[in-house]
Amino acid sequence: MKLAVEHLKIALRHFVTGLFAVLFAGGKVFYAWMIFLTLIIVTGLATYTWQLKHGMAVTSMNDQVSWGFYISNFTFLVGVAAAAVLLVIPAYLYHFKSIKKIVAFGELLAVTAVSMAMLFVLVDLGRPDRFWHILPGLGRLNFPSSILAWDILALNGYLLLNLTITSYTGGCTYFGKDPDKRLVIPLILLSIPWAIGIHTVTAYLYNGLPARPFWNASILAPRFLASAFCAGPALMIIIFQVLRKVMNFKVQDQAIFKLAEIVAYAMAINLFLMFAEIFKEYYSGTVHLAPLQYLYEGLHGHHRLVPWIWTAMVFNTVGFILFLLPNTRERFFSLNIGCLLIFVGIWIEKGLGLIVPGFIPDTLHEIYEYSPSLREVTVGLGIWALGCLIYTLAVRMVIALDTGRLRHPGAPVMIHDDE
Repeated sequence: MKLAVEHLKIALRHFVTGLFAVLFAGGKVFYAWMIFLTLIIVTGLATYTWQLKHGMAVTSMNDQVSWGFYISNFTFLVGVAAAAVLLVIPAYLYHFKSIKKIVAFGELLAVTAVSMAMLFVLVDLGRPDRFWHILPGLGRLNFPSSILAWDILALNGYLLLNLTITSYTGGCTYFGKDPDKRLVIPLILLSIPWAIGIHTVTAYLYNGLPARPFWNASILAPRFLASAFCAGPALMIIIFQVLRKVMNFKVQDQAIFKLAEIVAYAMAINLFLMFAEIFKEYYSGTVHLAPLQYLYEGLHGHHRLVPWIWTAMVFNTVGFILFLLPNTRERFFSLNIGCLLIFVGIWIEKGLGLIVPGFIPDTLHEIYEYSPSLREVTVGLGIWALGCLIYTLAVRMVIALDTGRLRHPGAPVMIHDDE
């Protein structure tokens, strides 16, 4: 027993030493990137400390619009996390070899996105010290009657599932062993419905509020998934190109173009569902049309979100055309433009374009035009910077494991199985 513990200590010491050697060793660009992210994180943390001290009154939210910039980013990031399934399905169900090599990066993106989404919920809490009230055993989770309880379990479960998969496969690679497929494959296959579930449950959080007609539509969950399968892969396409140039990691064009093709189909569905919802509201012309009018044309002289949503519409439409045509989809210049347009367009549409109109007009027909305060934006940028930093370090670790730069001294030479 003592011998086993001693071997474990030695292995852990080797791993930590090797990990620091690959994580924090780089060129000028790497150090500049890390310093830049750290400065934003520190600024965001200082701003959040001020918010924590003085309360949510320092934000632009109030009784009329009680969800804003923070929850907008939460909703968007849950979709980014769910999009990792678009790498898992072709890799493990259809044995697409060029994508199978990069599945780990999608799973790491899911872990990072879920972590960021939870942080956005945390900073949205006026009293985060009371978070323990929802912890089983200490408080009351109100499961299964509460949809919020389902969302908490779904997100934490998805985070744990992806952490387990990446940690186990990374550990096997470090020791020069092949992962046990009897353990890994069921977990990977479980992540497919779970990824769909986390965004479906998030949609149900809004969908189940009858007093908010803008969200109270059965089409909301499919729209969430369709938009998630646009923004997430668009981000991954850009990430894979950065990895090829900066980290000299081989990602085949075939894998990138397959993701781009999936985005084209998903965006077609997203645009169709959006226009179907717009037609239903405008054609019926009921009192429930008011939030949609506020968003797309303004309401009673209030039109703060109108230029934003039309910008998103243009971005999404142009991005869809670039992805739809093979000539532009398979040229990296136009492909990257399309990725940026779709990512920003979905962020606007699914962020402030989804959250804020749900509160306008409120149940008393009052209109309060919300726009995020500088403090909210600073805190949000801090969380995004923290996510970028975590993902940067995680990717460096995975590449070091894959290339053998991070490996146990006694590990045998790995022979990758491409089957």
